[in-house]
Amino acid sequence: MIGRIRGVLASKSPPWVLVEAGGVGYELEVPMSTLYDLPELGREVTLFVHYAHKEDTVALYGFLREAERTQFRNLLRVSGIGAKIALSVLSGASTDEFARLVQTGDITALTRVPGIGKKTAERIVVELRDRVAVVGAVASGGALAVPRDAQSEALTALQQLGYKPVEAQRLIRETQTPGDSAEALIRKALKAALGGGN
Repeated sequence: MIGRIRGVLASKSPPWVLVEAGGVGYELEVPMSTLYDLPELGREVTLFVHYAHKEDTVALYGFLREAERTQFRNLLRVSGIGAKIALSVLSGASTDEFARLVQTGDITALTRVPGIGKKTAERIVVELRDRVAVVGAVASGGALAVPRDAQSEALTALQQLGYKPVEAQRLIRETQTPGDSAEALIRKALKAALGGGN
């Protein structure tokens, strides 16, 4: 089983990254919270890995922080939550913010994450209240080059996280400012979706 990968960041295509290590390119799906803090392409990066083996596929999920991987694994233990929803939760809120939502029982905020209905949100609160803790892992954005078509990249990433095209377009339209990178657009759109405002 793969627990951690250290190598060169070869490409970023939200929510996917490619890390070259030992002559092998590992494709990992990452939450936006990890994507925001990745170094520039060509730099070394270390990712904590969750290895998922199903009947006919193998998937790798990467996280810059151990706390994110722990939260991802905790979410997977909740009935009705798969990897896609777990990544959406991590993408929309830092581990601290998520812990506060769970500990305060904020069902309304949790249901703003794509794929989470009221019953699932209630299960998250009941099953994870004793497992989550505020640990100070707040995501922060880095200075990244602005892609030629940042809006399209952000739209694609939001749709892969479960947002409908119309909803993704609305979130970006309402939160974008000139010169935003794809990562900035995604971060602002997810913050607006979870918080109900900019």
